[in-house]
Amino acid sequence: MLAMGGMTLGMWIDDPGALSSGNSRLLMFFVGLVAFCMLIQAIVVVVFALGAMKMNKRLIVIAEEFHKRAIPIITSTESLMAEMTPKIRVITENLTETSHIVRAKAQQFDATLTDVNDKTKAQVSRVDNLVTTTLMRTAALADTIHDGIRIPVKQVAGIVSGFKAGMEVLMSRAKGFGGYRGPDV
Repeated sequence: MLAMGGMTLGMWIDDPGALSSGNSRLLMFFVGLVAFCMLIQAIVVVVFALGAMKMNKRLIVIAEEFHKRAIPIITSTESLMAEMTPKIRVITENLTETSHIVRAKAQQFDATLTDVNDKTKAQVSRVDNLVTTTLMRTAALADTIHDGIRIPVKQVAGIVSGFKAGMEVLMSRAKGFGGYRGPDV
């Protein structure tokens, strides 16, 4: 198209006597070539238009089929949502209420465990003091009993040793007096 416009413009600007028969044939050839290109372009545009029309018909069929299938689904979904919305709201409220109750019970349980823990610590401390006192008193009693038994036993042992020493002395003196022969003979 641009070539044809340029040619025509060149012919109008040019001098009418300057067009020779060789140039006129060449000009006719170019005009024919441009006309042929325009014809091919028109055919391509018509083919694209026909293809677009076929595609448009197919898209319309697909859209209608989608519409036939989607509308019942959308309608049932809307009715289901309308039916379920109050139930979901009730469930949500119940969950919120349950959450508050569980939180309150957890706080009560924590307070109870803290109280039990404090009481247990106090009892353990009392038992520890009681056991410590008992062990200390038992140790003191054992020391007293030990000392109470050891000292008299030492004294008795001392008396027995003294008695034995005295007897040995008497026996050794008696040997010399009467010719007593004791167990050493």
